[in-house]
Amino acid sequence: MSVNIHPTAIVSEKAKIGANVEVGPFSIIEDDVEIGDDTVISSNVRIKRYSKIGKNCQIYEGCVIGGLPQHLGFKGEISYVEIGDNTVLREYCTVNRGTSFDDGITKIGSNCYLMAYVHIAHDCKVGDNTILANCVTLAGHVRVGSYVFIGGLTPIHQFCRIGDYAMVGGASAVDKDVPPYTRASKNHVMLYGLNLVGLKRRGFTNQQIKLLKEAYRILFRTSKTLSEGIKEVEETLAKTPEIENLINFVKTTKRGIAPEASKRKVVTAQDEME
Repeated sequence: MSVNIHPTAIVSEKAKIGANVEVGPFSIIEDDVEIGDDTVISSNVRIKRYSKIGKNCQIYEGCVIGGLPQHLGFKGEISYVEIGDNTVLREYCTVNRGTSFDDGITKIGSNCYLMAYVHIAHDCKVGDNTILANCVTLAGHVRVGSYVFIGGLTPIHQFCRIGDYAMVGGASAVDKDVPPYTRASKNHVMLYGLNLVGLKRRGFTNQQIKLLKEAYRILFRTSKTLSEGIKEVEETLAKTPEIENLINFVKTTKRGIAPEASKRKVVTAQDEME
């Protein structure tokens, strides 16, 4: 079991490098880094202290992993980056370490695909099997679930959450929580029903989707308040894992839930003049 390190790369003796790892030209791997078996590090990559990368990952040119948090309160404390197995970071992605203002860990799950120029700020958590398209930007403390797709050029405000199986359209501005199973887009982000294509691709049954549609209708379209919607869903719909996941997400929102598109008034230029 060999390690292939290019002669121009700099790899610390204090780094733990797994079997069959490749490190490309001019890449730098610092102390206290751990890289799993079969991972490929391309050229001009910087993997900084306290970073842990799983097995069979691909880190493309220009990525910086483990950079210091862009947080004025950070005082140099030890904090971490963790990346799961089989995850791909395309060109020039940046992933910053966590801070003491959270649990100190910025974490990306397994089987994720981060396209070029994605930025993951301090203390973010990204689940498994999630795709972030080009130039998606996560501010601090953002939570992104599993099986999520976020379109390119989308910024996400700090402390916002994107639930499991959600889809966010490209060039959206996410300043509120996007519930699991839903589809959202626009600037600022609004809900546009369920992520039906994604749910069907992931094997959700017709009955599961039917229940989620009814829960969505009650919560986000017909109820005057979220509290009333939550109560009606809990009293009238079966307590399936999907329904409970959706309800728990809505109950625990701190940023607020993105509004349903049909309930937001569209402001025209004429309205603003008046």
